[in-house]
Amino acid sequence: MRTDIEIARETPLKKIKEVATEIGIPREEVQNYGRYIAKVPIHLIDEQKIKKHKLILVTAITPNKAGVGKTTVSIGLALGLNRIGKKAIVALREPSLGPCFGLKGGAAGGGHAQVLPMENINLHFTGDFHAITSAHNMITALLDNYLYHNRSNGAILKEIKWKRVLDVNDRGLRSIVTGLGGQANGIPTETGFDITPASEIMAIFCLSTDIDDLKRRIGNILLGYTFDNKPFTVNDLGVAGAITALLKDALLPNIVQTTENSAAFVHGGPFANIAHGCNSILATKMALTYGDYAITEAGFGADLGAEKFFDIKCRKAGLQPDLTVIVATAQSLKLHGGADETEIKKPNMACLMKGLENLDKHIENIQGFGQKVIVTFNRFACDSQEEIDLVATHCKEKGVGFALNTVFADGGKGGEELARLVVETIESSPTTPLQFAYNDSDSVCEKIEKVTKKIYGAGSVVYASLAEKKLKQIEELGISHYPICIAKTQYSFSSDPKAHGVVKGFELKVRDIIINNGAEMIVVIMGEIMRMPGLPKEPQALHIDVVNGDIEGLS
Repeated sequence: MRTDIEIARETPLKKIKEVATEIGIPREEVQNYGRYIAKVPIHLIDEQKIKKHKLILVTAITPNKAGVGKTTVSIGLALGLNRIGKKAIVALREPSLGPCFGLKGGAAGGGHAQVLPMENINLHFTGDFHAITSAHNMITALLDNYLYHNRSNGAILKEIKWKRVLDVNDRGLRSIVTGLGGQANGIPTETGFDITPASEIMAIFCLSTDIDDLKRRIGNILLGYTFDNKPFTVNDLGVAGAITALLKDALLPNIVQTTENSAAFVHGGPFANIAHGCNSILATKMALTYGDYAITEAGFGADLGAEKFFDIKCRKAGLQPDLTVIVATAQSLKLHGGADETEIKKPNMACLMKGLENLDKHIENIQGFGQKVIVTFNRFACDSQEEIDLVATHCKEKGVGFALNTVFADGGKGGEELARLVVETIESSPTTPLQFAYNDSDSVCEKIEKVTKKIYGAGSVVYASLAEKKLKQIEELGISHYPICIAKTQYSFSSDPKAHGVVKGFELKVRDIIINNGAEMIVVIMGEIMRMPGLPKEPQALHIDVVNGDIEGLS
């Protein structure tokens, strides 16, 4: 089979204005970024239409080295729905350069279920990530400048909570010292970098409902504390308007097309292991405005991405999903069942059966939110019919809908079975109102306990002294009602990335707590998770090249 980038390059593309007008967007409202990419204004969002249309979340079992293809399935489901006569639009996150050049080479789907032009989307796209990075670091520069010019009058901070960000995996930037080289270079300060998808600006960007909400949230960002323990915010710097100006154009959702020329919105890109893992509210609402069915995804497994989608995004945006789809593969299930990584392409019914425990836990969790759930088996060429039948029978016994998909190999045609099941399930067995994992009125500790014990299966939670200090600050600020955003390894329910399958009764340690006052959420750092990832021994960058004017190595 041809590579992802070969398929993408050989797919005839429509002009983006044609793609937009086909779903009902007025031609004059389309703001082109070249021939095949555009932005659309926020005023097109129609709340009345949103209420009438169906929202579908695509999530997955716990990820591992075998992969599950969640983005590919999300795109493929939209293709399948369109093929059976439904108007469907997918809304996805933007790829980050960190993983693109580090772990996997791209995040625009795969095979015959991609969003295009994939090279542009995977790299600089419309510059949203650059705008977010610049806005975040502009705040840092203005804060440093304020401290430098006011050091003589005592207007300096006792504690600075604001780091820099960069959309590159660089472990050497996790802990640094700035301001060296004499007084003219600023005040020596211990600080560090996070990756841009972990930026509070990214979270604000994805949770904002309009430009005024964006500006309000930016102004409320907590930068540090004064010597009399008062919070110091961007509003205290007086630069909320300037930072908003950097993000004004980026805030408009991006419209592109799939491998079958249907519309797709790609906007915002927080990670789900270190942030809330969802595309922008604006992109999701735009998809709901123009599609009878809107499909979106949440990052990594359901324990991280789906939980945050429900407890943060849906809570804040007032969204009510109509169905949740869990993606599983035989290879991933076998890894969760104890199979050796080198043997997962071979039949192993015992490990496959054992791995189903991981799927069952995710089904249980999604149903705990009041959601109707179905499972889709993302088929690979090495999968046997016996393996497929085992998973199908298991789902039937649990009373959960099951559909095979081959969207990677067959595009929309390979998603028709899944699409029909989605429509049938929504029409015949509608989901119940969304039930959050915790209440706004719960304390931060109660929220952490409910998520870790109900969703992860933890036995206990302990707090480092730094985290306990942050809990007191949260109480003093009066923001305990904010939702929590847990940052931990995506590879396990626990904080041990090697603990596959289902683990129970383990201890989780809260290492730190970060107050995202602008995003209006509390980021809870658990275990050894890093908000600035490193690169693997063999990064994908080694395989990316430009040959005869064409980019190679992205997938």
